[in-house]
Amino acid sequence: RAALDRATVLLSMTKGGKRIDNVWGSGGGQQSVKHLVKEIDMLLKEYLLSGDVLEAERCLQELEVPHFHHELVYEAVVMVLESTGEKTFKMILDLLKSLWRSSVITVDQMKRGYERVYCEIPDINLDVPHSYSVLERFVEECFQAGIIPKPLRDLCPSR
Repeated sequence: RAALDRATVLLSMTKGGKRIDNVWGSGGGQQSVKHLVKEIDMLLKEYLLSGDVLEAERCLQELEVPHFHHELVYEAVVMVLESTGEKTFKMILDLLKSLWRSSVITVDQMKRGYERVYCEIPDINLDVPHSYSVLERFVEECFQAGIIPKPLRDLCPSR
C-alpha cells in the first residue's frame, strides 16, 4: 500500500512521469511514435553534420525499435529529395549502405521505407519540383550498391 501511495504522489507531481521515465526508463516500443520520429530526425541531422556512420548506427540501435527502422529509411530518402547538393545524396547513400551491410536494417524495413516514399512522392513533388528525377537517380544508385532488390527498384514511380 505504501508503494502505491508513493507512486501516486510521484506521478501527480509536475512532470512526474518524465522523472520516473528517467529513473526506470521507457525504451524500445514503449516510446511514443512522435518521440521516435524526432529522435530519428535528430540522428540523421547529426550524421549529416558529423559524417560518423558508426555513431549513427549505434544511436539507431539504442532506440531499440527494429520494427520502426522503416522510418529512418523514409526520412533519409526524403532528406535526399529535399537537399540541393551532392553531399547529402552521397552521405545518405553511405549510411544506408552501412546499415544494410551490418544488417541493422532488414529487407522488410528497407522495403517499407522506400514504399512509403513511393506513395508520397506526388505530395513531395509539390514542394520539391525535381523530386521524381532525384528519386529515380537515388533508387538506381541504391540498387547498384546492393541496398535494394530489382523488384523494389522497378516499383519506383517516374514522371
